Amino acid sequence: MGVSQLLLVGLVILLGLCGVLVPGVPGSWLVWAAVLWWALEDPQPVAWVVLVGATVTLFLSQVVRWTLPPRRLRESGATPRMAVYAGLGAFLGFFLLPVIGAIPGFMGGIYLSERLRLGRHGEARAALRTAMRSGGSSVLTELFTCLLIMGAWLGTVLWG
Repeated sequence: MGVSQLLLVGLVILLGLCGVLVPGVPGSWLVWAAVLWWALEDPQPVAWVVLVGATVTLFLSQVVRWTLPPRRLRESGATPRMAVYAGLGAFLGFFLLPVIGAIPGFMGGIYLSERLRLGRHGEARAALRTAMRSGGSSVLTELFTCLLIMGAWLGTVLWG
């Protein structure tokens, strides 16, 4: 697979990560489809292992998400700005504190967004709690899964 195709696969994965944060966009399916495209174009055993791992991980993520409360983020006051802050926080956290840093990064992004909007620590903390109860945990689960898949793909492409 050429560099230009790898860049396109990476772009589709990034679009999928952004799609997780936008209601109605099938973000996790875009991430999976990009990995499928890569595995079909670069049919090495490691590519198929990453694809099977991505499939199993997404399936388990869906099972976990079905047990969580339904998404009601709009009613809780979540804004597109909050989604951007949460997504950037998760993305940065994923790389700064490998893998596990996505969770505090996501929550830190929501907190920062609300702190800037509301101005007080207590109100921002309460807004974070409300957002996580209203479906933020579901978004976090899906985003974390997609970040894991992206990390496996990126690691395989760079070092595999």
